[in-house]
Amino acid sequence: MNPAVGIQAMNTRTEDYQFNHELTLWEPAQTCLALLATGLSLAWQDDQPIECRLTFQIDSKLYEQIYTKTLFNLKPEIRGSCSDDNFQPDRPIQITATLKPDRLPDLADHASSAEAIVNYLLQLIQEKPDHPLLYTENWLALSVQQQQDSGEIGYTTLWATLNPAAIAAGTVSEADIAQAITQFFSDWTEANLGTLTENATAQIIDEVGNFFNDLADASIDAFADFSQSIPSSNTLLSQIINFFTEDDWSFTKLQGEPALRMVFQGENGAWTCYAKAREEQKQFLFYSLCPIETPEEKRSAIAHFLTRANYGMTIGNFELDFTDGEIRYKTSIDVEGDRLTPALIKNLVYTNVSMMDEYLPGIKAVIEQGVSPEEAIWAIEQPDVAVLVEENV
Repeated sequence: MNPAVGIQAMNTRTEDYQFNHELTLWEPAQTCLALLATGLSLAWQDDQPIECRLTFQIDSKLYEQIYTKTLFNLKPEIRGSCSDDNFQPDRPIQITATLKPDRLPDLADHASSAEAIVNYLLQLIQEKPDHPLLYTENWLALSVQQQQDSGEIGYTTLWATLNPAAIAAGTVSEADIAQAITQFFSDWTEANLGTLTENATAQIIDEVGNFFNDLADASIDAFADFSQSIPSSNTLLSQIINFFTEDDWSFTKLQGEPALRMVFQGENGAWTCYAKAREEQKQFLFYSLCPIETPEEKRSAIAHFLTRANYGMTIGNFELDFTDGEIRYKTSIDVEGDRLTPALIKNLVYTNVSMMDEYLPGIKAVIEQGVSPEEAIWAIEQPDVAVLVEENV
């Protein structure tokens, strides 16, 4: 779970009440939802309710309805790392939601205990079914989970990280809010390969902006910090991801790093490639890793071969790690003061893999067949001459 903004422990107490009872809530279209409520958590500060969390279970069909209609404010753009594709249809799904802070005053006269709140909700269902506490739009989904044989799967939302109750209570600083938001979006882009679109960004800003506007005591500066903390969709990494997606490459993002890993199949072999973004330096680097590691006794010969190969190279160069014998081809570009375009990425990527594919037979010849560096280079760069010499011999 993502690190979340917490409520400071000053004259605060929390009570959890476990129960099993059907609750009927209403969606905006005035359709009722029958939920199996299993728990309610109530937090007080100076004897005033500051947070009310409701946990309930539903089946997969009702979850699809909730997700499709974005009930409980469960909008796609505020969901974190999501694994609901693996939800099993025959098992219950558990949702925990928190009451919007601006509705907490509705509980004030009934907040002697968590059990009292449950009884109050049941009373409202019978006597005042149109009460705001019974409308799904007044609850914010925090997490969606399912227990499976292999363990619990699911996801948390932006609200679990932001913790509306803590913000409404005024117990957290604007810096803490900005840090929590930044962490959420860092995890979001990690899980979604950086595909945060401008449209999604605008929707998230509007969503959280509306939340801040609903809080009379919330500082507008906190929202300003929030909007500035959202990662730009124009980062180098996002541009790189967009290119490889549009160009139909299969790739994975390296955990915790602004880099992608993929495999390229050339005419002379297959090898691993890495695409790396250096955001602060505004640099893009692409590497092809030779599928053959150089034995220690061949490293001098390979260094000789690669030095000859690099001479005259106009874009990129070969590199040799003398420590472990790794060979790679590197292409890179610095776009300080400019931008990284798909055309620039394409030129660097395809020049890179073409060079590795062209020189790979020579690398193999030196390492595996004992061919001299001069002969191997000659066979690649002067193939017609090499064939004539071989025939005359």
